[in-house]
Amino acid sequence: MKRYKLLIGGLSLVAAVHFTSCNKLDTLPTDRFTDENFWDYPENAEKMVNMAYNQLFSADRLWNDEALSDNIFEGRSNTDQRAIRNGTADPTLGRFGSEWSDLYGGIKTCHVYLENVDRVPGLDAALKQRRIAEVRFIRASLYFRLVNFYGDVPFFTKDITLEESKTIPRTPKATVMAFIHQELDECMTDLPSKDALPADDRGRITKGAASAFQARAYLYESNWNKVLEYCENLIKKQAEFGTYALFDSYPDLFTAAKEYNSEVILDYAYVPQLKTWNKLYDAAPISAQARLNGYAPLQSLVDNYITLDGNTIATDPNYSSDNPYVNRDPRMAATIVFHGGQWTDFDGTVRKIFIKPESGGTDKERLDEYQGASANASPTGYYVKKYYDQTATVKYDAGLNIIMFRYADILLMYAEAKEALGQLDAAIWDMTIKPIRKRAGFEAAKALDFPTSGDLKTIVRNERRSELALEGLRYYDILRWKAGKTYLDGQVLGAKYGGNNSYIKLDIRRFDESRDYLWSVPRTQIDLNKNLLPNNQGYSN
Repeated sequence: MKRYKLLIGGLSLVAAVHFTSCNKLDTLPTDRFTDENFWDYPENAEKMVNMAYNQLFSADRLWNDEALSDNIFEGRSNTDQRAIRNGTADPTLGRFGSEWSDLYGGIKTCHVYLENVDRVPGLDAALKQRRIAEVRFIRASLYFRLVNFYGDVPFFTKDITLEESKTIPRTPKATVMAFIHQELDECMTDLPSKDALPADDRGRITKGAASAFQARAYLYESNWNKVLEYCENLIKKQAEFGTYALFDSYPDLFTAAKEYNSEVILDYAYVPQLKTWNKLYDAAPISAQARLNGYAPLQSLVDNYITLDGNTIATDPNYSSDNPYVNRDPRMAATIVFHGGQWTDFDGTVRKIFIKPESGGTDKERLDEYQGASANASPTGYYVKKYYDQTATVKYDAGLNIIMFRYADILLMYAEAKEALGQLDAAIWDMTIKPIRKRAGFEAAKALDFPTSGDLKTIVRNERRSELALEGLRYYDILRWKAGKTYLDGQVLGAKYGGNNSYIKLDIRRFDESRDYLWSVPRTQIDLNKNLLPNNQGYSN
């Protein structure tokens, strides 16, 4: 007999399921749900779906993924992400193990629901069909994350026993990806469009989300024609898939007041004061009541933002390293706090941030100044602004949703696929990159018009980085481009506050082309199941 113990937290209704065995003659307990009665209650089934949603993603995953990229530096301690980037990770690394176990934990939740939902009495048929589609989407997403980290992984589509889990070998990534694509196509038919969702269901998985996921999955496989097909569902078939458009303000996209705006296709929901996240407590300016700096933007991200005239900083005749933050892409100021940039405090006070050493005029202003790699202030000379929730309570406990898919990404994927196929022309540019830049605040013709010089591939890739910075996608872009040596290897630099007015020099990152496109199978899992061997190349068995 299985016993189910439900733990309900706030509005998130997170259910944890524990399995034990007992004699068949045991009487039914009256103080907990059991396998005999758990599925007798439709509300329990709903809580299981909400548990699956809870395991789909999180703010922690987003920021830890960013720390794997060339956008963010974790300087507070030798975190697992820092070990991976510095080339010192081995099969015993904590994140290799926790990511694996967390993702398979979510997959188990999905399997338990799918195998038992038919037992729920009186469940509306249409609702049941929709919930099954949502859970299948979540399971596909968890498998997608697994194969992107580990390549070939144990793959199964039913709930398995502990003993079975110790015998299952790894399935080729291509097979798992084929399953993901099939699942998403089938889910689409049972999911509503965004426009058909009642207000109380905002944040639930839709037909548009499934198409966006398909586009991203095919993007990671460089299947350009399929990317175009699924992006076009959202660009050209909005009557069927939902009405999406670029929101009119880039900074406001990431605020609590503008959640569920026209651009959001799917986000991961938080609830103020009930289910919150606080990563900016260790990333915002110290003078803004932050604690100490653990996540700091890097100089390479700052350098990626072009000027308002449409030039890179390397080609702009008016760019000055003495005043490097003027006349720049407005998305930079919406994403990063740099010296002289503005910050709005929780009480609404708008003020200037002083980061350059010996620039602050008051004790409060001097808190944010660069003081060295081991100080509480930023080790790179930059702080994070994107996803700052001004409505958060003490310690940056934000109820702000984390966006997983948005319409600008659809346009950028479409442009990248067209470029890869040699089909990116002025008409496609005007449909994709141009409106994104206009929304950002560009007005100069050179910034808005189809480029007549320069490498289109590089321009499209850099645009993607500027638009989607600190949204958890950069690391995966680098991996799928097979550009690890280009972006994830060598000296890590901060702002120009080092000795003799040089760039701050931090870690020396190492990317091994023969090893680092995949993670190691966790040592803890290898010890339990020798069928997981051989390990990925470059890691010991």
